[in-house]
Amino acid sequence: MPPERPGDSLLAENPFDLSGHAALVTGASSGLGRRFALTLARAGAKVALAARRGDRLADVAREIEAFDGRAFPVILNVTDPVSVRDAVAAAETELGAITILVNNAGVAGAKPMLEQDEADWDRVIDTNLKGAWLVAQEVARHMIRLGHGGSIVNIASILGLRAASQVAAYGASKAGLIHLTRSMAVELARHDIRVNAIAPGYFDTELNHEFLSSTAGQAMLKSIPQRRFGRPEDLDGALLLLASDASAYMTGGVITVDGGHSVGL
Repeated sequence: MPPERPGDSLLAENPFDLSGHAALVTGASSGLGRRFALTLARAGAKVALAARRGDRLADVAREIEAFDGRAFPVILNVTDPVSVRDAVAAAETELGAITILVNNAGVAGAKPMLEQDEADWDRVIDTNLKGAWLVAQEVARHMIRLGHGGSIVNIASILGLRAASQVAAYGASKAGLIHLTRSMAVELARHDIRVNAIAPGYFDTELNHEFLSSTAGQAMLKSIPQRRFGRPEDLDGALLLLASDASAYMTGGVITVDGGHSVGL
């Protein structure tokens, strides 16, 4: 048995405490990203809220400040390398060393493969895969430069693990993100940077509310063993596990949170 390290007893008391950490959450202006930011802030982290819509970021920041949390809104376009560099630098300057990244920014688009054009494909792949790579790369460079390590949590999807019709670009982007997670985990482990992913099932958010409310969405509900779509709070546990030191010996993993949808198929 390894010797007890300083802080082990404290970790055992509250393994999900994020006090003293600074986190960057992309796509934090709404939906699951908003929930992720609030969850990390309630656990004690200072949170940089990154997205393209500044007005909505300000609303999330006010929610966090209402319970005495610390939030810093920053405009970010994940597909633009200059925007990524500037946003990460601004977050670090304002909040201190970034030790947690939640790569959540993403777009969807349902259309038969034969009807997709190159612009449809590029929009999804550039945001969901290239954007996640750009942000993770930049944050990892800062972590390595400062020598403190940290945790990168990529938000994938069960559609990166199984196929569905009319979401070819989205499924490909999330499958790529899962493999990117594993590749980064291998390369960054020696720098004490852990890289894991969460693969949510179908959650009712702005991104997919119209589909889930449709006849097709309600029909799909019958294939979910728990017979319900996910609620944002259903992801709190997985997020806090991967963001905190409770997952100190986890890297390259994918946690599926889908009500049994993927195993029930």
